Amino acid sequence: MAHDFVQLVDDLAYAKTFYPSSRVTRLINSLASRIYLRIYQNRKEESSRLARFWRYDVPLTIARHYKILLFSLFLFVLFYLLGFLSAMYDPGFTREILGNSYVDLTEKHIREGNPFGIYQYGNAILAWFYIMMNNVMVSLLYFVGGLVAGIYSLKGLVQTAMMVGVFNYMFAAKGLGADFFLAVMLHGLLELTSIVVACGAGMVMGTSYFFPGTIGRLQAFKNGVKDGVKIVIGVVPVFALAAFFEGCITGFYKMPLVLNIILLLFSASLIAWYFVIYPYRLTRRFREETVPTPHA
Repeated sequence: MAHDFVQLVDDLAYAKTFYPSSRVTRLINSLASRIYLRIYQNRKEESSRLARFWRYDVPLTIARHYKILLFSLFLFVLFYLLGFLSAMYDPGFTREILGNSYVDLTEKHIREGNPFGIYQYGNAILAWFYIMMNNVMVSLLYFVGGLVAGIYSLKGLVQTAMMVGVFNYMFAAKGLGADFFLAVMLHGLLELTSIVVACGAGMVMGTSYFFPGTIGRLQAFKNGVKDGVKIVIGVVPVFALAAFFEGCITGFYKMPLVLNIILLLFSASLIAWYFVIYPYRLTRRFREETVPTPHA
């Protein structure tokens, strides 16, 4: 393996120098990258394999499929806005999407001056566990739905986005738009990001067979399944944290504004770091270590 890696790096240096835009150059870089990962995965390290999974495997996989995940985010934002606008122009649309009982309960809380009382649970710890398990199961269903060319993952993403948009309008129509963001997004930033990523993982798996690149379709599908599983498992801790916020913190939404903003900034920073900044930096560092500078 080490001999193959040295040979591939030599070939890659030559190809990068004389054929920087060639598909062959990309293929050699892909082969060298795989061997590099195998060497590092088999190397003894102080950190556990589980820690390496979230430190390296998940971020690198996210970076490898950032276009699909970005497309998943775009769809979520698009249908969130469609849900919001549909509820605005069609009063009956809210009940069609959320159901009569849920709408009636929410409106009751708003009339009583406790608009987000639906998030006030009796036993916070049990609520945390239940919410976490429910969200994880939903994300797994969205992911598995990606087996059918990613269609059911897309469907789950669209439905969730529409529901959030409609739910947001319910409060915005009552002059509680800012309160909605401060209260619901305490856990919503983490939870919705995880759902977007989980649906994106389903699309990674579902579309891998149709866009195999330079390898066979079956192998591409196997790689897609493996990458999709890594991504969806990688967001489980984020779901756990979101469930903790929803079960134990969101119910106290009347907290001091400064504390509320700090928690929101923490969630936003965590998302930006782990799903955007860190994968980019890790991939860049990986490329710098893998690809040597050709000598004149």
